[in-house]
Amino acid sequence: MTASNAAPKEAPLSPRQAMVRRALRHRGLIFGALVMGIIIFVALCAPLLTSYSPYDQDLLARMKPPVFMGGDEAHWLGTDALGRDFWARLAYGARISLMIGLLAATISALIGSVLGILAGYFGGRVDMAVTFLINVRLAMPVVLVALAVVALFGGSLMVVVSVLGLLLWDRFAVVLRAATMQVRKLEYVAAAEVLGASLPRVLWKDILPNVMNHLIVIFTLEMAHAIILEAALSFLGLGVQPPTPSWGLMISEGKEMLLFEPWLITIPGVALFFLVLSINMLGDGIRDVTAPEGRN
Repeated sequence: MTASNAAPKEAPLSPRQAMVRRALRHRGLIFGALVMGIIIFVALCAPLLTSYSPYDQDLLARMKPPVFMGGDEAHWLGTDALGRDFWARLAYGARISLMIGLLAATISALIGSVLGILAGYFGGRVDMAVTFLINVRLAMPVVLVALAVVALFGGSLMVVVSVLGLLLWDRFAVVLRAATMQVRKLEYVAAAEVLGASLPRVLWKDILPNVMNHLIVIFTLEMAHAIILEAALSFLGLGVQPPTPSWGLMISEGKEMLLFEPWLITIPGVALFFLVLSINMLGDGIRDVTAPEGRN
């Protein structure tokens, strides 16, 4: 084969193009993004996807089974013990789960990221103080503390979000502390300091962008963790209070009919399973795509 007939070499891919190619080939990331996109679409477009309100009761239409179990097409996922449309409560409940997970993870990320970056950058006494706070937090069982606080101040949406946000920051602090310690030793950070860059500028422009990958991955994990904890609190009657549509509350309301109408628990349980699964797969995929050298 002559040189003229040889296939031309492909131009090297830019880092962004390589990342996009890895993302398109990552099945877990695509699956997680697809499922998450569907759930977000249902949550945002709930008023367009159902003509029923999640709060309206119709005792004459109570406990209708889903269509696939011989129910009425007017309520294709059936109705609960108070005659409320199950699909309407499921769709609007997606808003509650996503909002709680997003807000709680955001609060935790703000607290844990600040502490972790400061500890990793300064070291010394600052690191010792932050490490002490992390140890104190790790010594506190999340579920028991959340149950005690919610029982003390009452179960409401804002109380649940605040409690979870203030209890889930430790992983952010631990991971970002270690990542900042590594970035702190790199030459461009030292160059910025020598050139007289201010501390906020170094932290914001040089440290934070290089630990953002870790922050995003931990954010997805803690978002899923917060959703599970909210569902557990609602199941125990100490989370989101009725008649707010919450998937954990829907499972709690259907537990007494488990042996007779198992779909009352199965439907919101499966929805919760796929939501948490999609968030975890999305976070795992982001880690693999943005930092392929860290994969096993």
